[in-house]
Amino acid sequence: MNAPEPSPRIDRAAFDEIAPAAVAALRALGKAVDDSGLEKPLTELIKVRASQINGCAFCIQYHLNMARKLAVEAPKLDLLAAWREVGVYTARERAALAWTEALTRMDRHSVSDATYAQVQAQFTRSEIAFLTASVGAINAWNRIAGALHFEPPVA
Repeated sequence: MNAPEPSPRIDRAAFDEIAPAAVAALRALGKAVDDSGLEKPLTELIKVRASQINGCAFCIQYHLNMARKLAVEAPKLDLLAAWREVGVYTARERAALAWTEALTRMDRHSVSDATYAQVQAQFTRSEIAFLTASVGAINAWNRIAGALHFEPPVA
């Protein structure tokens, strides 16, 4: 027997109307990251990865759509859940993905010095700050969209 499709508890449009200040704050954080100079394809990869870990269908689809529009190579999107197992990611992408996973899973383990050293080897202090902000923002969106069952956007 198949489980019924979850219906939105509050849909995306309604959330935007109900909580415009929260939406504006998260969008402002996203804009700050975009304006920081971090590569947009990289930030889309980390958003997809965090969303995979958190099981947020809306955010996975939304950021896959964005990554495809930015021409992120298909193997990088297809293999993202197993990024440690393949050689298609640059050292910078690998460090960002390790940082993303560590921050997203902080409830299980503290962020290790080794993980910080890995990200520090690839990013400046400023980039680390904005990379961290980006991971924080997508985790916030995952909790909102996942808890409220936002309908995934079409491709």
